[in-house]
Amino acid sequence: MASTAKQGPGKVQKKGGRVTPSSKGGSSPSGSVQNSRYTPPIDRSAKSSPRWHGFLIIGMFLLGVLIVILNYAGVLPGGVNNIWLVGAIGSIFVGLLLATRYH
Repeated sequence: MASTAKQGPGKVQKKGGRVTPSSKGGSSPSGSVQNSRYTPPIDRSAKSSPRWHGFLIIGMFLLGVLIVILNYAGVLPGGVNNIWLVGAIGSIFVGLLLATRYH
């Protein structure tokens, strides 16, 4: 007997089910794939940054903000100059780089 679904031009009927196995219930008995290599845990001293690292991050951010404020106030040598703003952005950028390496 013919199927009752209409097959118009350009319509493709789905014939099969899922091709890749689903992650639920997986095919392995334990439910997850285990690696046979042992990886020792990382020491606490290797994970933590030195105490001065956090102060350096905050110092670089504050230095950049201070340079911006002093530049617009006209207090820095040379008056209002864009070179000071480049230095301020550089200082803030260094603070961001240090912050990404902080543990």
